[in-house]
Amino acid sequence: MPDAPFSFDIQPQLATPIYRQVVEQVQRLVAGGQLRPGDELPSVRTVAERHAINPMTVSKAYSLLEAEGLLARRRGVGMVVAAGVQPAGDDRLALLAPALQALARQARQLGITPDDTLAGLAQVFDSLEQDAP
Repeated sequence: MPDAPFSFDIQPQLATPIYRQVVEQVQRLVAGGQLRPGDELPSVRTVAERHAINPMTVSKAYSLLEAEGLLARRRGVGMVVAAGVQPAGDDRLALLAPALQALARQARQLGITPDDTLAGLAQVFDSLEQDAP
C-alpha cells in the first residue's frame, strides 16, 4: 500500500464513467510505481460507501483490472496488485496523452499560449504539493 491511506479521486461530474476513473487511476498508480505487487486495494464496499456509488461499479472496474492482469483476487484479503507487475517507466507519459491533448485543445480554444498553459499547469502542481499531507 502507498504510505498514506489509499483513496480514489472519483468525480461524478466528469464525462468519464466512474468505473473508467477507477480503472485509469489504478493503471496510473501502478505505472508510476505508487502501487506495487502485493499492495491491497480498498474493498469494493469501502470504495462504494466512501464515494456513495454503486458497489457494482467498483466491482466492474476491479474485474476489468483483473482481466488486464494488473490486479489479482486474494482470498480473504480482496484485490491486490498482481505479482510481476512493473512500473511503466517511459510509458507513463503515454497514459497522460489523452488528458494532455484535451488540455492543449481547450487552451487553444481559449486563446491561451503554450507558455501560459505550462505556467498554469505548474501552478496546479504547486497547489497539489501544498495540499499533500
